[in-house]
Amino acid sequence: MEVTELLAVLMTALLVIAAATLVGPRLRVAAPLLLVAIGVGASFLPAFAAVEIDPELILAGVLPPLLYSSAVSMPAMNFRREFGAISGLSVVLVVASALVLGVFFMLVLPDLGFAWGVALGAVISPTDAVATSIVRQTSVSKRVVAMLDGESLLNDATALVLLRTAIVATAASFSVWGAVGTFAYSVVVALVIGLVVGAANLALRRRVTDSTVNTVISFAVPFVASLPASAVGASGLVAAVVAGLVTGVRAPRELSPQNRLSDSQNWRTVELVLEGAVFLTMGLQIRSIVVDVQEDHAGVAPALLIAVGALVLTIVVRAAYVAPLLRVLSARARHAEAMQPRVQSMHEQIRTEGAVGPFAEMNRRGRSGPSQLAAEAGPEGVAVPAPAEVASPSPSPRLGSGGSRTPSPRASRTRSRRTSSSRRTSSRTPSQRTLDQFTRRVTQGLADIEYFLRQPLGWRDGTAVVWAGMRGAVTVAAAQTLPEDTPQRPVLVLIAFAVAALSLLVQGGTVGPLLKRLSPPVDEVELHERNESERTRIFELMRASGDAVPAPEAPVLERSKEAFDASVAHTLAMLAAQRSALLDARDNGLFDADVLADALANLDASEIAIVLRGRLAD
Repeated sequence: MEVTELLAVLMTALLVIAAATLVGPRLRVAAPLLLVAIGVGASFLPAFAAVEIDPELILAGVLPPLLYSSAVSMPAMNFRREFGAISGLSVVLVVASALVLGVFFMLVLPDLGFAWGVALGAVISPTDAVATSIVRQTSVSKRVVAMLDGESLLNDATALVLLRTAIVATAASFSVWGAVGTFAYSVVVALVIGLVVGAANLALRRRVTDSTVNTVISFAVPFVASLPASAVGASGLVAAVVAGLVTGVRAPRELSPQNRLSDSQNWRTVELVLEGAVFLTMGLQIRSIVVDVQEDHAGVAPALLIAVGALVLTIVVRAAYVAPLLRVLSARARHAEAMQPRVQSMHEQIRTEGAVGPFAEMNRRGRSGPSQLAAEAGPEGVAVPAPAEVASPSPSPRLGSGGSRTPSPRASRTRSRRTSSSRRTSSRTPSQRTLDQFTRRVTQGLADIEYFLRQPLGWRDGTAVVWAGMRGAVTVAAAQTLPEDTPQRPVLVLIAFAVAALSLLVQGGTVGPLLKRLSPPVDEVELHERNESERTRIFELMRASGDAVPAPEAPVLERSKEAFDASVAHTLAMLAAQRSALLDARDNGLFDADVLADALANLDASEIAIVLRGRLAD
């Protein structure tokens, strides 16, 4: 294809992506479905008859920036709160789905074998971050969106490691512990690389004042994280996600509003183009894959039937996992509700009397530390930790003669040492840093409990989690990484493509109407009052933090340049104090993530406007 033709194709693709994004909502059809259909239609044109997309271009070139961008924009507090559910959906469910599908493919495809069946199951198992963009356009619960977003950010690593392990198992003996070790290595190394890259990214970019240059640097960050991780055998996608999470949490404190606004606008454009390109290329490749199956003298119809069965099986397995998950989350929510009065009392005591009393009380109760109260306080990371310096309960005494309880000498010595340690701890004055950490964790724990009680999960939410688990770009790209000597490779690739296409068509085409039908009636008045209450509390916090900033001394000439500069400096200092207070409240989970994001955006807009006025005055 000549340069002129290539440019024409790129221009047409951009216009098609823009048109599908605008027209899709009017037709009540998700834009990704329109783009897949357009791609299928275009594949019959001679110019696109033999389109082949290198799967590494998707896995290494498209997914890292998409996942990085999603991680940056994801509310970190919601991610932490739902991490227990997210980790189960990302690891346990993917492994279970791959194994069940492996048995299914082994039975329906002659001479395939269990290992190759698991490899194809690993390809089909992960949900897709691009596909879940359909869900965000519905009225689904914010907790469900957080679970689905978090799952799609992390399950790719599980699937790709499992795929690699299954392929190795076809040529050598399989070791369960070896697979676990490989997965642990892949995640841990990626985690370290992502943390380092995220921190280095912020350290560099806070020194770059030019917003355009700052955004260009941000475009390189997901690749700076993913490529080294992949080079050492770790998960490049997890590294990109971790770098994105670090950037999303710390950027409001490290980067200027101008730089963050530039990032947000440009990355939204990048997301739109990359997501649209993924679905267009997916549609373009379907025809060539069908032709490959026909040339291989394998039946297309049987492959499509197997794909239907595989899709049904993934939904069944997902439902079988989500149902008990919801029961566990509900039980933890009830336990959190029982813990709420105690944590509330502790929080009120800290507010009125300070943290020293509650801290000492926790010591006297002999809690075993943060993990104990984290387990007691409720679901998914609701933690109200006790101090680290806590005496553990003494061991149970043993029965002596006549039924009397006589402690053993060893137990007596242990108790004596622990009692002595407890006395030393009780008499030790905690540092201010320890008290601040304790106060923050109590505040955070109470906010977490209120979050889970305010948004309980029911069968409607479970249905949304099950039905919204769509397949997409990861499945399509991973299928094409199967080795050339894979048994019945064209059929396996067609099955994977068909599962992804059917998932988008059936689940993506019906998830909106289904969730609208299942959603309970919303009390608009109550919702409005709740949001207004949140905004009122935010405004009160902003007013208090702004009033704490000392006013400038009144200059002699009120209309002088010095007076103007002093006023601008004072206003910027007030905005900085208000932003710091809101970010502290964000980290503690005190406000709704969306309402808080709006307040922070308003602060950024105010600061940008003031800076521009200052430049005009200069």
